[in-house]
This record gives sequence, structure tokens and C-alpha cells, in this order.
Amino acid sequence: MRIIKERKKLNKALYGSKNIFLMAHKDLDLDALGSQVGISMILKRKKKKCYIIIDDKKHEMGVEKVLRELEGCIEVINSEDIDRYLNPRKNKNLLIILDTNKSDLVQSKTVLSKIEKKLIIDHHDIGKSTIKNAEKIIDEKASSTCEMITNLIEYYDVDIESYYATILLSGIVLDTNNYTLNTTADTYYASYYLASLGASAKKVQYLLKQDIEEYTERQKLLSAIETIDGKIALTKASSNTQYRREDLAKVADTLLFFNNIEVSFVIGKIGKDKIGISARSLGNYDINKIMSKIGGGGDMNSGAAVFEDSTISKVEQELKKLLKEEGE
Repeated sequence: MRIIKERKKLNKALYGSKNIFLMAHKDLDLDALGSQVGISMILKRKKKKCYIIIDDKKHEMGVEKVLRELEGCIEVINSEDIDRYLNPRKNKNLLIILDTNKSDLVQSKTVLSKIEKKLIIDHHDIGKSTIKNAEKIIDEKASSTCEMITNLIEYYDVDIESYYATILLSGIVLDTNNYTLNTTADTYYASYYLASLGASAKKVQYLLKQDIEEYTERQKLLSAIETIDGKIALTKASSNTQYRREDLAKVADTLLFFNNIEVSFVIGKIGKDKIGISARSLGNYDINKIMSKIGGGGDMNSGAAVFEDSTISKVEQELKKLLKEEGE
């Protein structure tokens, strides 16, 4: 529970701040959104006004459900409107960045440049693109950012409604793949605490329900699995199909359930001129170390990389070359 030991950084950042903005990574998932919603409850307890910045045009199903059900309960703004909400006194503005520490992954780089005072709360390892001019509370041992925010909610004894507790629990369940990855005693305790606040396991499953068409499309990736040294699973998508980053991540999670597989890599087209890799590990392979060598990042158990103006075939060759070097 490193965040409790480092809570002074949060208190220091909040001191004197009038306008507080919460921003996570692009392609929001339930851990990113859940941690934003959770810390907004803490800020409300401290009588602080805050705004959640979301630029994504499309959302995964769970995020869409939460945003729809919380409409009017949280204040969501677009980065294009940031100037309307900034305090004229620069030191009165605070940007809290959640569930990422990389400048190239945040919802808006413009917001990064417009707000000087920043605080990062995240569970991913730092890397080359980690935001430099910011205070950081990073706990790589935490399963999720939602777990970290839950620790703060308990410490500050914030009374939150059961639905908010459910959103936080869904972020933990998502990032641990139903408690099969990166799970510690602290993870189970945070889940227990959220349950004591009324979090509903049934509602979590509702938020995590998948679209049948999207699921079917992801299953196509499982038809081209290649194994390397019996422990590495690698699959790639057709160049004619575009996936969301979270789709590649879900397939990478699935590959770890196969016998003897300890690490997985999924390559696919995620934009008009973008190729993505999503990677997962049970712990014997350091994903952050591997992904960092090809311009990506992550933590010990999960990570990703994005390539501009490349092809799936070229990315596959580069990854295989790196994996061969790692194995030598």
C-alpha cells in the first residue's frame, strides 16, 4: 500500500489547488475510469471541485455503461474546452493523471502543456516517455489504479455509494483478469473492503459483459497462434481488420490460459497507420523490459507498444528478433 505512505504528495498537490482536472490514458477502460471516479469521491469529501477529461470518441461497452449511468453525477469535459475551466492563477490548477505515466498515452498532450502542477497515480513502471515534470505515486505491485484509490478511500474514511464501489471493483477485476494476474493479498483486501461498502459482484459482471460481434472478431486472432520455445504464444491479426487496443489486450490475457504458456504477444492494426502489440506475462518474463526495447512500456506483467507507419509483418519480425536475443 505504497500510496498510503506517499499520501503526503497528494495532500501537497491538493493544498491551494482550486481547479482540479483528472485525466487517464486514451481508450479508457474500467480501471482508468474507475480510478477517476474514485478519486473524485475523495476530492468531493475534501470539498474540491474537479473535472474528468475525456476525449475518446468511442468507448468500450463497460465504460459506455458507466458514463451513461453517471451522467449528471460527475462533470466530464473535453480537452478542447480546458481554457474555460482553468483558473487564471496557474498555481491554482492541478492535473491528476491516473492509470498511466506516459505522455504519449494520455487523453490530451495539450492539457499536459497547459497545467504546470501535476500528480501521477499509477501502477505501471516508468519508462522513456514517462512524464517528467510531475510528482509521482507509482506502485508497480498494485494490481490496478483502482486498488490504489480504494486504499485512499479507506484511509480517509470516505463514505461512497455502493455503485461507486462497484465501479472500483470492476477496475480491479478487469486488470487482474478475474484475479488470475498480478494479484496479491492487498488486492483481495481492497476487493473485500469495496464489498463491505456495497460493491456488487453481479453488477461487476454486467459492466464487464462483452459484445458478441466484438468477441467473435477477437476469436479470429486465436486461429493463428504460434508458440516459441513452448512458453511464448504469439498471434497476429489480418491487415484488413482494425482492432481496439483493449481487444488485443483481452486476447493476450486469454493466451495465458493455455497449457505451458508463460508470456503472450498479440499484434494487430489499431489505427489507419498504427500497429499495436499487447503483451502479458505470468511473471517469469519482464514485459516492461521487453516492450521498452521496442519503444513501448508497461509493468512486469503487462504492456504494449505502438508503431507508426509500419506493417504487421515488420512488427512481427522485429518482435521475434528481440525475443530471440532475449532467449540467447
